[in-house]
Amino acid sequence: MLPGTLRNILILSPHCDDAVFACGELMEAHPGTVVATVFAGHPPRHLPLTEWDRAGGFSSGDDVMAVRREEDRAAVSLLGAVPLWLDFLDSQYRPPHAEEDLYMAMNRLIEACRPSIVMAPLGLFHSDHRAVHLAALGVARQQAAPILFLYEDVNYRLIPGLTAQRLEELRAEGWAVDEASFPARRSSGRKMAAVHAYVSQLQALATQGRPGHTDAFASERYWRVR
Repeated sequence: MLPGTLRNILILSPHCDDAVFACGELMEAHPGTVVATVFAGHPPRHLPLTEWDRAGGFSSGDDVMAVRREEDRAAVSLLGAVPLWLDFLDSQYRPPHAEEDLYMAMNRLIEACRPSIVMAPLGLFHSDHRAVHLAALGVARQQAAPILFLYEDVNYRLIPGLTAQRLEELRAEGWAVDEASFPARRSSGRKMAAVHAYVSQLQALATQGRPGHTDAFASERYWRVR
């Protein structure tokens, strides 16, 4: 079980919104949690507007990441947490980053924050989620502390069998993986308000062929890995 009085938690969020969607109740229960969004860098202004950003209501020339960071600041603050942003670019703006760069950045972040517990995504489907997941595992292989938990990626967990497949892969790779219970889930008005602070993201998620955001209000799930 996750202790009811966890302190000094660091949540690694691939994008602005992932941590709040997947861990908002945990954040609200443990004020002071730090949320570090990895792919929050500002793309070059000369890049054409991406299809996702257009779906989010942006126009050419808009400072998309400035808006998204402000949405993130508002959402995270509603839950009593502290936002941090790293300057890696979202995959829609660039080729993949070198794994070593992410690993080193993760090490520096953990050294700076000195958390006792790190929460990372299970790494389902999306390349950015997978990259953060693998970097966190890389740090865990080299360090006895902090304790590492994985959280279930909202919306991607809706893909049938994907969560079970990734857990099976982790065990096959030699990790001990145990589901971690959390203090009884309750209806949280703050989490709902925090989710709705991501105005541009919700607009994009609501477009045709995309899953919306209702999965953000399903049960949060965590696993300890070691």
